[in-house]
Amino acid sequence: MGKITALTRQKRNPNRINVFIDGAFAFGLAEITAAYLRIGQTLSSSEIDKLQGADQVEKAKDVAIRYIEYRPRSMAETRRHLIKKEYPEPVVAQVLERLEAVELLNDAAFARYWVEQRETFKPRSKIALQQELRQKGIDRSLIDEAIAEVDEFAAARQAAEPKARRWHTLPEQQFRQKVGGFLQRRGFGYDIVREITDALWQEYHADEA
Repeated sequence: MGKITALTRQKRNPNRINVFIDGAFAFGLAEITAAYLRIGQTLSSSEIDKLQGADQVEKAKDVAIRYIEYRPRSMAETRRHLIKKEYPEPVVAQVLERLEAVELLNDAAFARYWVEQRETFKPRSKIALQQELRQKGIDRSLIDEAIAEVDEFAAARQAAEPKARRWHTLPEQQFRQKVGGFLQRRGFGYDIVREITDALWQEYHADEA
């Protein structure tokens, strides 16, 4: 137990408050956590523990927000990041709950974002998208919803066209091996790979027929 004798803003981080108890520095708190403290207020040991626990949650929340500002993240990714930073599970759970409540974390929206980004920049098969989203901890029902409208034929063609332009001067067998192998690595099935490879070869060599 002790009496608050001073509350000062930190110079390096003005969003944090130094708390002095009985004339000596005791601990720092996030401004939002320290908002209800007053000079002359007496704090019990349990109140101090509660304040420091709340401050740890605020610190973890700030870490999580910086992490998801770089790009959208899944709940599982954010959990792993906070655990890696050595925050205890109860703190992590509180942070995830808060961020989900204000929709800074939303696995359904994240799954849609991921699929849209892949379709735009690195098209992949539905199977490949499923695997990627599972690795990010997305629930199967949300994955199925996110990939439901994916046109695998269009995705495969979009993925293959830049490669076909690069390789169209190769002999036919090498062209097919390279384009086909590329599409297979993106997860596309045999029928789509064959159809796309046939179509692209014919387009580049139609005048040779």
